[in-house]
Amino acid sequence: MYAVVRLRGSVKVRKEILDTLKMLRLHRVNHCVLVPKTKDYEGMLKKVKDYVTYGEIKKETLVKLLKERGRLVGNKKLTEDSLNKITGFKTFEEFAEAMLKGKVKLKDYPQIKPVFRLSPPKHGLKSKKLHYPKGDLGYRGDAINELVERMI
Repeated sequence: MYAVVRLRGSVKVRKEILDTLKMLRLHRVNHCVLVPKTKDYEGMLKKVKDYVTYGEIKKETLVKLLKERGRLVGNKKLTEDSLNKITGFKTFEEFAEAMLKGKVKLKDYPQIKPVFRLSPPKHGLKSKKLHYPKGDLGYRGDAINELVERMI
C-alpha cells in the first residue's frame, strides 16, 4: 500500500494532471491518501510524480496516522471506540494490519474520511522542484514513513 502526499499547488497545471489529482482525492497541498499497489494506481502516480511524493507505508506509521489524523464524517476524531463500532476491529493495530494485507479498504467504510489532512513537515522540505533524493517529489520508497511522521 502506498501513502501519497501532495506537495505542490495547482497553478499552471495541465488539466489531465489536475483530473488525476482529483481522482486520487488530493485536492489540497499536504493532504495524504492511501492507495493500493496496482498497475492502475502506479500509472496515475507516475503521471502526477511532479506534484506528489509516495512510497510504501509501514504498519507503525499507518497506526500513528490513523490515531492522530483519522477523521469521521463531521470532522470528529477517529477513536478506538468509533473504530470498533464502524469496522468491528478493536484496535488501530488490527485495522492497520488488515488494511496492509488488503483485507479491508477505507472506502468500505463511508463514515471514515479517506483523506488525511497533514501539517507541513517539521524542519521543512529539501525542494518542491527536484525529485527524491535531491528533492522531495516522486517515489521515495520507505523514506515516506519518515516524511509522514514529520507531518503528523
